[in-house]
Amino acid sequence: MKRQLTLVTLTTLVFFVLGNLLMSGCTKEGPAGKDGQDGADGADGTASCITCHSPDGIEIAATQFQLSKHSWGGAAFEEAGNTTCGPCHVSEAFKYVCQFGTPATFSLNTTTNRYVNDYVVPASVTYGEITCSTCHSSIHATYGPDDLALTTVAPVPMSMWGGAKTIDIKADGGRSNLCVKCHQPRPLTASAGDGNVLDYNALASNPGAVFYDAAASGNKLRPAYRTHVHYGSVGAIYAGVGGVEFPGVAYENSVHTNIASCQDCHMAPMQGRAGGHTFSAVSNFNGCNADGCHSNASASSDFLWNTPRANVKAKLDALGAALAINGVDIMNRNPDRDHNLWYNNTTNRYDGYLNIYDPINNPSGPDTNPGGVFQNPSPSNSWSQAQKDYNLTLPKLTLTNAQMGAIINFQLCLRDYSLGIHNYKYTMALLQNSLTALGQNAI
Repeated sequence: MKRQLTLVTLTTLVFFVLGNLLMSGCTKEGPAGKDGQDGADGADGTASCITCHSPDGIEIAATQFQLSKHSWGGAAFEEAGNTTCGPCHVSEAFKYVCQFGTPATFSLNTTTNRYVNDYVVPASVTYGEITCSTCHSSIHATYGPDDLALTTVAPVPMSMWGGAKTIDIKADGGRSNLCVKCHQPRPLTASAGDGNVLDYNALASNPGAVFYDAAASGNKLRPAYRTHVHYGSVGAIYAGVGGVEFPGVAYENSVHTNIASCQDCHMAPMQGRAGGHTFSAVSNFNGCNADGCHSNASASSDFLWNTPRANVKAKLDALGAALAINGVDIMNRNPDRDHNLWYNNTTNRYDGYLNIYDPINNPSGPDTNPGGVFQNPSPSNSWSQAQKDYNLTLPKLTLTNAQMGAIINFQLCLRDYSLGIHNYKYTMALLQNSLTALGQNAI
């Protein structure tokens, strides 16, 4: 009986303590009173939380975020543990490069005599889905009102240029630089050379020179199906600093570059499933028509929407057709609407990859092209002997500087996705000057 009473007493005490702890979590204690008396109650903790966690505050932002690819994309899981892709795909790695200012440079390894990309993170931080705290660095740092400051607004050295060029979108206090930190192209490096970034200026200044020849020595890069600038070309196109600038039409920027921010359009008031913290601008023109920028922008507007997009699509079609050897496309066509994100951006359904044979599928990505027409200069050890033998029957690919530069510009402008809306003038100049360069070096 005594033991039973003791257990009851202990149980009662535990619930009493827990109850007080739970209740005290909802209030702030005031200063201690004189002679041990209780001080005045502090502010109601619930009221403090509701300042942000209100239906029209963080709660609605979190609901909108559920529609964002940043929320439901699988890259955070696929790239967990990846020290080079992690800075853009996983939360802790992104915060790491922002906090420690990880450089976008390439350094020479004197042991191997090859350059290595310095934009890497320790394996210990290569995890985490994109969440509120990825972009807002000080959320819940205290138990007072949250500081919603962005993780970074600093100018962004471009990895594709080895840090030699920088993007700095100054509108709205540099908020776009947070987006550009990830939405920038990946560097193309000399796989057959010293591993350094490609010299875009050399491509533009000597378009007739041979860039790649399977039968020659001195090649800097062995082209493959997935030789590309990756998918984040928006920042480079928007800022007007990302292309191979062949001579010709002057390189200018549209007005967006100087007076608008990413957030103006991509975080405009919600319209359907676009705007706010969805970061989507699809069919949402609220941002375009705000703050006196435009008054009648819409999907039916020829001057602001249909005509410029049609002009860029026509240039992409023309450049895709010009990038050919003996009538065979260098650029890959992909009629699969579900896997080709740029399905509607060209008539021939180009996806930005190269038309090179690659029969092996990588489960973590679309690394397969069994229908590729050109010979793969670097067959994998994982290929079967039959696949290696078939590869040798395919025609070899030879590229000039003009063709390689045009491929890069085609990828940048295609994968910008907007068909020129982000920076119409720069996009058109890149495409037209690429066409001119190819015309001077006709195959």
